[in-house]
Amino acid sequence: MSVQIAKAVVVRGLNEYSVEEVTIDPPKAGEIKVKMKATGVCHSDLSMINGTIPCTMPVVIGHEGAGIVEELGDGVTQFEVGDHVVLSFIPFCGECHSCHTHQPFLCTAGSPHPGKMLDGTTRVRANGEELGVMTQLGCMSEYSIVPAVSAVKMDKSIAFDKAALVGCGVMTGVGAAINTAKVTPGSSVVVFGCGGIGLSIIQGARLAGAGKVIAVDLADNKLEMASNFGATHTINSGNVDPQDKIMELTIRGADFAFEAVGQNFLMELAYACTRRGGTTIIVGVGSPTKQFSVDSLSIGMSAKTIKGCMYGSANPPRDFPMLLDLYQAGKLNLDDMVSKTYSIDDIHQALNDMEANANARGVLVYD
Repeated sequence: MSVQIAKAVVVRGLNEYSVEEVTIDPPKAGEIKVKMKATGVCHSDLSMINGTIPCTMPVVIGHEGAGIVEELGDGVTQFEVGDHVVLSFIPFCGECHSCHTHQPFLCTAGSPHPGKMLDGTTRVRANGEELGVMTQLGCMSEYSIVPAVSAVKMDKSIAFDKAALVGCGVMTGVGAAINTAKVTPGSSVVVFGCGGIGLSIIQGARLAGAGKVIAVDLADNKLEMASNFGATHTINSGNVDPQDKIMELTIRGADFAFEAVGQNFLMELAYACTRRGGTTIIVGVGSPTKQFSVDSLSIGMSAKTIKGCMYGSANPPRDFPMLLDLYQAGKLNLDDMVSKTYSIDDIHQALNDMEANANARGVLVYD
């Protein structure tokens, strides 16, 4: 067991990030060392860079990854060196109240130590300075030390760049449809925002048997992607009033309306486009300093439900293998989700492409 030298994406201040050489200590009890093979470029990474998601800096970002187990900490028995794993950005300790009540997506094991490992310490340094890690992972790095309870074993035949997406975007989106909303066969669904999360919601709605899946976005290329992933109708909200068009298509409003961007006005619009008795699901990561509103009469009189969605209501040990099985069976399209791959040195370009809506998902791949 020795210190590992690796490249990692380090954020040192608001909108200040770069690739640095870091040192990584060996895994402690209950942890594993993972040689990263692929890391998805997610909007939540950008949200940590620009301060939308508060964090203590400096910090290694990255929370959507897959790789190979290279070293085991004391007490780890569920993995062997050489196993291929997908990482979960929420641990599933099995001991907290959320885990005991079948809500591991709300596991609190990591809550007391944001930016640190579960024991409150760090494994990563740069020139002797301690660095935090995003969600106990910090997997925009050639190597990562992660809690064993944040990893799920995967079939070795699956390409890492596809599997990595299950760790966040695909799990969140597909899970929002099938776990959180429980979309029903023949129902009408509208999705506001066709980024990686929104496209995954569309796939989840299709898998659930929705009759109409309406995609709303401002970018025509994203709407083309949405059609490819299962949307039956698309609306460019820059050209027409989306609420009028949704009412025209659904008559009474959508059974399920998903907001997948994190914008207050879209949350309000999603609610407005939900039928009486229907469900609005908030999936996008909004700002802690902003609010959206609904009038106090309609919330009762319309009998609508507003549901927050955290991580697609995931149970990672159950859901990650299920999603990968669906991929192998040709029922879940992960191949087209990976629009472009980048090296870690191209992280600026990868994030710029994401902001420009160029990709369904960009993925960092490592030698």
